Parts: sequence; structure tokens; C-alpha cells
Amino acid sequence: MPDLVIPPRAPVLLPVEGSDAIFPVGRIFCVGRNYADHAREMGADAKDPPFFFQKQPDMAVPGGGTIAYPPLTANFHYEAELVLALGAGGADVPAAAATALIWGYAAGIDFTRRDRQNEMKQRQGPWEIGKSFDASAPCGAIVPAAALPAPLVAGPIVLTVNGAVRQSGDLARMTWSPAELIAALSRQVTVRPGDLIFTGTPEGVGPAVPGDRIVVTVAGLPALEVAIGEPVVRS
Repeated sequence: MPDLVIPPRAPVLLPVEGSDAIFPVGRIFCVGRNYADHAREMGADAKDPPFFFQKQPDMAVPGGGTIAYPPLTANFHYEAELVLALGAGGADVPAAAATALIWGYAAGIDFTRRDRQNEMKQRQGPWEIGKSFDASAPCGAIVPAAALPAPLVAGPIVLTVNGAVRQSGDLARMTWSPAELIAALSRQVTVRPGDLIFTGTPEGVGPAVPGDRIVVTVAGLPALEVAIGEPVVRS
């Protein structure tokens, strides 16, 4: 085997609830505007088909720690989401078979530099600067699907900031169900074991500032908690 010219990156690993096992993260896909109320609050048509954007794997960070307020923004937003962790993959997967690809579920946050995202919308450019940055995809402990009585398609999704409820919805109000999202994504790319899919956020997104403590709970899954630290200082 040829020598590597630089050391390979360490794998990105997330905890599995109730186990010493760990889940290796492959890719991160996020769906935009998958709750009608959130689509309307963002000025979009709730009936639009699902569309996806990506974050880099190392942007997934476990909960329980502090995330620095990121650079290049003065309008840093939280978005509470159900996360699907895939244990199998495929291309052109029918929705009826897609649930079988889900290895587990977790609570997540799609952090967003909203000012940068809105700027790129106006320029008709890609959202990457608004969505893809360090620690922008916190993820709670993953609960294996096999440990749940049924696939998660309903149940409360709640985000609090310093104990006050800011987002409150129900998974049943998704425009596109988890199975439909996997099927749609698998027509765009071949989905793979290790992929995470952030499934969209309900209404109530808003700004986070240094000192905030954010907690997300989704349908009885382990809570995801993060604190917002002081801004990143670039030397």
C-alpha cells in the first residue's frame, strides 16, 4: 500500500444511548422547510418538494458541551430537528422500503448563520456559508431503531433557550415523512451506512447569543443540550 502523504482524518463518532458502542458518521444531509409552518415563516411555499443541502461530517458534535458563537454572523439561529442515522444504503429506494435503512434516531440542531443564508438567497447563490461551518450540527445520543416500539413518525419536538420554550411542534406535521425523505434523497445520491439526515425544523426558529443554554427533546429521545460560548477569535 502506498504511503499516505498526510495523516488521515480521525473518524467522526457519536454515542449510542445505553451502550459503549459508537456510531461512525459518514455524510450529513439536511432537508429544508419540511414543516408547513416553518416554510411559511421563511416565506416559502409549504408544498415545495424536498430539497437537500450538506454539512461536513466533522461539523457533527455530541451534546453536553459549549459551542463557540461562530464568525461571519450577527444573526446565529437554532433549528431543532429529528436526525436519522442510516445503517444501510441504496439508490432509488422506494418509500415503502426506506424505513428499514434507519439504524437509529437522535435529536439534533441545524445551526444557521441566517444573515449569510439570506444574503446568498438574494444573490441566488449556494447556502453553504450560512449552513456549513464548525460545530453547526450538534447531535444527541443515537437510540437504535430496534430499541423503539415503532418508527418515529409522530411525537413532540421542543427546543428551549434558558428554560423558555422557543420551538414546539410534532413530527407528524412533517410535510415529508422520514421514509419519503430517504426515498427522495436516494434518487439524488446513493445513500450509505453512516449517513445522517436532519429532517427539518418546526416554526419558531430564532437567534442564539453567548450565554444561552439550548435543550432539544424529540419524541422521548435523549435530550440534546449545548451552551453557546463567546465568539471565535481569529488571529
